[in-house]
Amino acid sequence: MDQSNQSYSRGSQDKALLAMTIGQAFDHTVSRYPDGEALVVCHQPHRYTWRQLAETVDLHARAFLAMGMQTGDRLGIWAPNCAEWCISQIASAKLGVILVNINPAYRSSELEYVLKQSGCQWLVCAGSFKASDYHGMLQELKPDLRGIISLDPSPPPGFTPWSQLAALGAGIPPEQLHTRQASLHFDQPVNIQYTSGTTGFPKGATLSHHNILNNGYMVGESLGLTAQDRLVIPVPLYHCFGMVMGNLGCITHGTTMIYPNDGFDPLLTLTAVAEERATGLYGVPTMFIAMLDHPRRAEFDLSHLRTGIMAGATCPIEVMRRVISEMHMSEVQIAYGMTETSPVSLQTGPDDDLERRVTTVGRTQPQLESKIIDEAGNTVARGQVGELCTRGYSVMLGYWNNPDGTREAIDDAGWMHTGDLATMDENGYVCIAGRNKDMIIRGGENVYPRELEEFFFTHPAVADVQVIGIPDERYGEAIVAWVKFHPGHVANELELQTWCKGRIAHFKTPKHFKFVDEFPMTVTGKIQKFRMREIMIEELGEGEGED
Repeated sequence: MDQSNQSYSRGSQDKALLAMTIGQAFDHTVSRYPDGEALVVCHQPHRYTWRQLAETVDLHARAFLAMGMQTGDRLGIWAPNCAEWCISQIASAKLGVILVNINPAYRSSELEYVLKQSGCQWLVCAGSFKASDYHGMLQELKPDLRGIISLDPSPPPGFTPWSQLAALGAGIPPEQLHTRQASLHFDQPVNIQYTSGTTGFPKGATLSHHNILNNGYMVGESLGLTAQDRLVIPVPLYHCFGMVMGNLGCITHGTTMIYPNDGFDPLLTLTAVAEERATGLYGVPTMFIAMLDHPRRAEFDLSHLRTGIMAGATCPIEVMRRVISEMHMSEVQIAYGMTETSPVSLQTGPDDDLERRVTTVGRTQPQLESKIIDEAGNTVARGQVGELCTRGYSVMLGYWNNPDGTREAIDDAGWMHTGDLATMDENGYVCIAGRNKDMIIRGGENVYPRELEEFFFTHPAVADVQVIGIPDERYGEAIVAWVKFHPGHVANELELQTWCKGRIAHFKTPKHFKFVDEFPMTVTGKIQKFRMREIMIEELGEGEGED
């Protein structure tokens, strides 16, 4: 077979991988840029130079030693974005303690599952966030933990206030921390992240220093980050986007990390970009849409922006155009990946044209391999749809305490099977057609939701759209479009169906439309299509879905 026609690509080998732990990389950056600004937390408010952040991190790492944390112990963190999140991330890595990221939106049963499944011995938690009373849930659950550190200044009995850690750390000589740090190696696990499974229990992707440090580094290299850059991170730190692409991407380049708020707020994010003269901004498409459509956006000077990443969902071409022209992000890039691959395996480049930035997820990242296979496991020809697989330094160590799940995901040759349908063109650019499970089969015809979503974005009234399939007696599946309108715009179902005529194949025209202000979402801004399906089945079953 002509190998050049195979859907296989290998990323550039020019950039060497970092052969160090997260603690070593952090200390290296501190030594290079001691007086550069490391971290700005707008809502607390806190500012740290690299030297100040290092002093704080080391003091808290010594406090963790005083509490008895051993290499390989699991420390859960259940909190929204804050300075303590970043400090805990680096301090635990310096001790070889495995940080377990816990979704701030979790309720009691989800929290209990993650704490037990990971075998957490310790927990750092906020007092509360939004409608969640963390202290109350923990008092009710009474988890089997050796200690709970609360970020609340006056927590209930049984919780150690974060404010007491400095005194604890002061009692441990710095040499003890240095000895521990020197005993670690970069292939050890440092992080467990739970994947938000739509069926069954979430699985804990176990990631090493080598996995996530290098992934953050390679993402930052693609963005051209330097110690002069200032990156606004409004995405959640508990997710790879925030803690790897955000924090570790900055730490490996001496770039300033800026958290605009504890959770995403479009106005506070715009304020942080303007006031901090940010050069980079991260977000999922829904975040960028919220900022672009904010009534006060014109008040803010966004002219310092040049780069950033839009990831986590399809990027509509109109949104990308506006981000480039109205937010000055001429070098904005698209990244694709999954928690199990640390996360990024494909990324567009700063010089890719607009079409490539919206119709593809870029090319294989440096030091990684990609291939697209059919159901028999054979590599398909370029341009053919198949399942995307990734191999290389970024593939997780495995699912925590779940060897069966690991074997299902990673094959004997080391390929991570993503479950995403994709195509690869002759230049190695990959196009995601959708999840295997998201493909709609209507009357024997394959319909890819992403293609339809892109089509509806060209309608002048449509700000955002999500397409799903629901069971249909006649055709097997019926197509449903959930639509959000731009402020001041509106259209009805008949208008949109008429608009489809002559523009797309008749079988792709949605049977049902639902007009909404918001989509069901995870905390990370990922659309929950399974939840949308449940809602539509329930509504249409009651004859209410024709709105």
